[in-house]
Amino acid sequence: MTNISARRGALLMSCASFAITGLSSAANAQEQNTSAVAGAPGDIVVTARKRGEDILKTPISVTALSGQDMQKRGVQSITDLASFTPSMKIVSSSSGRNDRSFQQVIIRGFTPSSASVQTASMFIDGVPVSTATAIQTISDPERIEVLKGPQSAYFGRQTFAGAVNVVTKTTPDRLEASFSGMIGTRDNRDVQASIGAPLIEGLVGFRATVQETAKSGSWKNQGVPGQTLGDQRTRAATLAMTFTPASNLKAKAFAMISKNNDGPNATGLLAAHAVTNPSNGAVIVPDSSNCAFGKNRYFCGTLPGLPAGAPSMNTVNTPFIQDFLANPRGRLVDPEDGVQGYGLRSRFYHLHFNVDWEVGSGVTLSSLTGYNNERRSQLSDLDLYYNTTAPNSSNAVGTAPGAPTYFDYPYLVEAISKDFSQELRASYDDGGPFTATLGGSYLNATFQGGGGGNNGALGTSQFSVVSGKTRNRTFGAFFGLGYKITPDISINVDGRYQIDKMYAYARPGGQTIASAAFATPGFYEEGSVLAQQTYKNFTPRVIVNYQITPDTMVYASYSKGVNPAAFNTVFLSNLSPAAQVLAADAGLRIAVEPEKLDNFEVGAKGRAFDNRLRYAVAAYYGIWNDQLNANVITLVDPATSVVYNIQAQLNTGKVKMYGLEGDFSFAATERLTLSANGSYNESDIRKLSAPTVTALTGITDFTGNHNPLASRYSGSVSANYTVPLRGDVEVFGRADFTYKSGVYTNASNLTKTPDMTQVNLRAGFGNDRFTFEGFVTNLFNNKAYPAATDFTLLERTNSYLSPFSGVAVALRDLRTFGVRSTVKF
Repeated sequence: MTNISARRGALLMSCASFAITGLSSAANAQEQNTSAVAGAPGDIVVTARKRGEDILKTPISVTALSGQDMQKRGVQSITDLASFTPSMKIVSSSSGRNDRSFQQVIIRGFTPSSASVQTASMFIDGVPVSTATAIQTISDPERIEVLKGPQSAYFGRQTFAGAVNVVTKTTPDRLEASFSGMIGTRDNRDVQASIGAPLIEGLVGFRATVQETAKSGSWKNQGVPGQTLGDQRTRAATLAMTFTPASNLKAKAFAMISKNNDGPNATGLLAAHAVTNPSNGAVIVPDSSNCAFGKNRYFCGTLPGLPAGAPSMNTVNTPFIQDFLANPRGRLVDPEDGVQGYGLRSRFYHLHFNVDWEVGSGVTLSSLTGYNNERRSQLSDLDLYYNTTAPNSSNAVGTAPGAPTYFDYPYLVEAISKDFSQELRASYDDGGPFTATLGGSYLNATFQGGGGGNNGALGTSQFSVVSGKTRNRTFGAFFGLGYKITPDISINVDGRYQIDKMYAYARPGGQTIASAAFATPGFYEEGSVLAQQTYKNFTPRVIVNYQITPDTMVYASYSKGVNPAAFNTVFLSNLSPAAQVLAADAGLRIAVEPEKLDNFEVGAKGRAFDNRLRYAVAAYYGIWNDQLNANVITLVDPATSVVYNIQAQLNTGKVKMYGLEGDFSFAATERLTLSANGSYNESDIRKLSAPTVTALTGITDFTGNHNPLASRYSGSVSANYTVPLRGDVEVFGRADFTYKSGVYTNASNLTKTPDMTQVNLRAGFGNDRFTFEGFVTNLFNNKAYPAATDFTLLERTNSYLSPFSGVAVALRDLRTFGVRSTVKF
């Protein structure tokens, strides 16, 4: 294994390979919670500390892309954004599915243990959005800010590794309208329209947008002729209203609704064992493994490509599936609102209301109220291969009349999440050396999941199951104090005291607790509290920055991050009393401790060569304690000999995190702009218990290894060139190259994905009112998997349930051609 000193040497050497997207991006930046910041043309204003600041004078590592720059790069989703953001990766693959029902935001390599224990959170205009899957489509934003490092002081819960803040546009002071249309290969299309205007001059204004995007998947389903995997369709609309009853009082209301209706997900299976038809010996799933750990066949090194005949899924919407999805029993989402076949149906509502009142003497009072509501329903073929020839297992057919005669494994996953938040704060800035912010916040978030499926008679004798609801009530008090020691040296001290109250409730129909190992025995009615826990934490941050020259700033900071804890409750109803006692003896707990991070960062930002060169570089070092990991505890009931495999979140890790980030933009000529970005994100595991990985590989010591699913290197390089055509019309051409290094599937670091590259080209002509362009994305049709997860090969005999016996690989969009036109009025 690579030793730590060698890694730190690589860290220093990687300075030469920096890359980040465009600090050259223009961001006409006057929106809520910002004030005009003077600077050179093209300055970007960010709200990383709840006030408007020049990005090059903000002592935090932050990437900000304006709406205009996202349009130039073809960014339509958070996943696209991550391609151009150093130290950021989006993983949409889990448990045999790769779609928009699952999303993990990974910043600086802080891989979350599950989708419910995120290490980075998302926000809209500073309003928290409790689920990472809620924001899928980006409808005409002013800009998006990606803040790196702990952001608890100003943004609160689950900003352990960073935060992603979507800043919406304010309403215009005159009538504005625009229309944009795109068509491309594989039925790609994107239609957007927006309009804004004052309703009452100087008092009320509005801006409204509508959007529909759709595409057919890039991959043919080899099992179902004519069907593609990865089809997506989204419809979204937003409405913003601003109110200015007085020159010192401003209010903004914003509403958003988005609906996704997707087809079967684009996932491939690499099996470590062959599956054959028992009647004729025909191979149904080929063995793609290239190594073995004892008797466990698996994969070593870089994962191979898909075998012949893949991807292949049994995703025919048969009467059996239709009947199952129409049955309301055990459903969390009403069948009318749920998925109607294989694929995903989801809906997201967002509302927020912001008020800023400048009371005088440099004091501003602000209120920010928000509400989110997300509903998801997804059905997948969990065995990840097509087959109707191998007979179903005898127990499925014999005990469950109505089960299909052939082996199949449809699986339904549903979830509903809701949250309400309120923030009140007072800010002081009279232009003097002292600034201050003081505030309080409240968040009430609930989550409930459900689902189920197998090779039995779904909807006849077996049904999906709805789990009990969980709830987080978070109270916070925060402050930020800044003082200019000299005109060039400033110190900022901020922090948040946070109380997290967590609750787990009994599932629908109630449930019985038969053992005192985890909770008081007895029957718990539906909605009654099964478990509750309170956590209290303080997260400080100290920043010192020095403005060496008007164009050069350096800073150093220390910050503490705390990630709220998680509950393990599913096993309470699944285990016998004797097995619960064994589980408690094995270390299983309902409530686990919060994850903690001590983070140190230094950076430099500035301009040079008459503002032609812009740069931002940062280096960080962090110690991640009490890391949560998904563990599987295997128990044998002493009374019945039944084997239980219990998955739970446990504090089993400690990791040292360090890396470098860089962002450069250079106006080589009046017509040619070059930009580059990059990051080196290293994770050094110091302590880890991973029984599932140990069961597969036999490895118990993971010291020095890298976190799974996190790219060590990432970067992009862009070139934009314009040529005058006639009048104010210009011809433009653009090339973007992005790179993400391969990721490991688990902490053993024995299996990884190929490095992922992409080249996009765009060319067209236009001016401020009209543009027309042609484009190609993924020019070289790179097929590298964006993510891969250890998986189990499901087949009729259940021979490979443990340990892992395959890998589920996410399949990316392939080469796409298209044209786009935009008109502004």
